[in-house]
Amino acid sequence: MSETERVTLVGNLTADPELRFTPSGLQVTGLRLAVTPRTRQDDGNWTDGETSFHTVTVWRDQASHAAETLSKGARVIVVGRPKERTWTDQDGTEHHVTEVDAEELGPSLRWATAKVTRTNGPSRSKANASSA
Repeated sequence: MSETERVTLVGNLTADPELRFTPSGLQVTGLRLAVTPRTRQDDGNWTDGETSFHTVTVWRDQASHAAETLSKGARVIVVGRPKERTWTDQDGTEHHVTEVDAEELGPSLRWATAKVTRTNGPSRSKANASSA
């Protein structure tokens, strides 16, 4: 996978986001997203395809925003970079997963409404302090 490759996922959260912190104090939230493709048949009826599950990692301020805003079942849109990870467990079994590092994350407004509240993130706070 290239560094410039991006994916867009639209699906439902399978659990509430849980905010954690790295040992250095960096905010991180892991999301589990269920994506079910739907196709319209010739007769006009919809058919659900096979559900796929994706692990999404959200970093820094966006991680805390996700934990404060989203909950299990919420339909979300994720834009991010896929990354592959491989490890071998104690039994010698090799595992391979693809995860997504979120660059953008938000609620889907297809079947819901949302109220957006702008925050004063670190870059905005510094800019406001220097202009005062």
